[in-house]
Parts: sequence; structure tokens; C-alpha cells
Amino acid sequence: MASDKGYLTFLLEGLSEEVSWRPMMGEFILYFRGKVVGGVYDDRLLVKPTRSALALLPDAPRELPYPGAKEMLLVEDVENKGFLQALLEAVSKEV
Repeated sequence: MASDKGYLTFLLEGLSEEVSWRPMMGEFILYFRGKVVGGVYDDRLLVKPTRSALALLPDAPRELPYPGAKEMLLVEDVENKGFLQALLEAVSKEV
């Protein structure tokens, strides 16, 4: 199932211009300062499971973005834009 661009737009509202994206086979890859930090897959925000991401999301479920991929962390609190900004920035420093 492809992700809805409206969901991507909602996620990006209120985040800095340092967050960018690219479409990829119906989904969206997210970048922070040019580094891949995660993506939107099936209308779910998933981030790379770096040490800082695990510290900020200790109870986050691990999910596959697509069959055969490495597990990523599901971000459930997508309405807290300050948290999202901090999370993406922290992940970018470790990738």
C-alpha cells in the first residue's frame, strides 16, 4: 500500500527546512541535513534504530518498512513536532 502525500505533509508541518523528502516506490524517504533518517511507509513514520532513537523511543515497536528490510522504530507520537524535530536531528548525527 502506498503512503498518502497528505500524511507526509502533516508530518512535515512545523518541522525545520532541514527535513526533506524524496518519493520512493509509493513511499517517502526522510532526510535531515541530507542524511537518511527514516521514512513514511504505509502511512507510518519509521526511523532508523540508532542509539539516540532507542533512548528517545524506548518502548517503540520495531516494524519492517517493507518485506526483507531491516527493522525500524515506529514513531507513534507524530503530533509533537518539537519531539519529532529533536528525534530526526539526533538520528542524523548517528547515521
